[in-house]
Amino acid sequence: MIWLSKRRTIFFMLIPTMIVYLNYIIMPVLISFYYSLTEYTGIGTAKFIGLDNFSRLWHDSLFWISLKNTLIVLVVSLLLLLPGAFLLALMLNVKVKAGNAVKALNFAPSIVAPILVGLIWVFILDPQMGLINVILTKLGLGQFALSWIGGKTLTPYSIGIVFTWQMIGFLATIFLAGLKMIPRDVYESSSMDGANKIQQMFRITIPMMNETVKINVVLIITGVFKIFETVLLLLTNGGPNHLSEVMVTYMYNITFTSGEYGYGMAIATVTFLLTLIFSLIYMTLSRKSIEE
Repeated sequence: MIWLSKRRTIFFMLIPTMIVYLNYIIMPVLISFYYSLTEYTGIGTAKFIGLDNFSRLWHDSLFWISLKNTLIVLVVSLLLLLPGAFLLALMLNVKVKAGNAVKALNFAPSIVAPILVGLIWVFILDPQMGLINVILTKLGLGQFALSWIGGKTLTPYSIGIVFTWQMIGFLATIFLAGLKMIPRDVYESSSMDGANKIQQMFRITIPMMNETVKINVVLIITGVFKIFETVLLLLTNGGPNHLSEVMVTYMYNITFTSGEYGYGMAIATVTFLLTLIFSLIYMTLSRKSIEE
């Protein structure tokens, strides 16, 4: 099997994967970049107009609203999902009876189709028929029955909570794998030196989970910037007056509802670039903090 270690052999074995990656990942991105520079309705010939679509984006108030809502979802997800998934992983790392069943149940929300996630949470968050508002009303707390979705203010926060519920099991599994990679000898040695559980957490566990944290943060960033089906199925539909749009739903409405394919691809391009920029900024800052 020595031939498997040769670079030339490895290169040829990667060719099928690279072809698929180029055809279904790289090429669609490049095509989107091209159409973002055109005026195109999806039918006929695209008319090249340069950066006009991006200039229009700069003056589009609805685009800035969708960007603001997306950033709110991102902040809510980072604040809730990252520490929540880590704490859940710590609990799953403790040996208990039926531990494997608990881990499977924990992972279940992440394998539910986003469409079903949206439908489930509609029956919880809907202002008229949602479980939360019904319970509040029955308890005589009707003044706290708010427009959790479809309103002007709370929708992006609710989307962040739904995204957290959907992804927490998946990220906790990644954290759990990272915890399993930490040698037990390190904890035993620190215990012999007098370190307690809190000191072990902040001096051993968290520092040694740095790479795992990086992976999860990047997954949260990319997940938030591409969130679509859940938002659409929450029946917000961008309302009222597109004030609850996120970037991908706004791109979808512009492209397939308004028929402005070129402008929609400009929004998609900016979404892709923002995802890349946020991920690179985080990776750079985390690398500098380690070096210091």
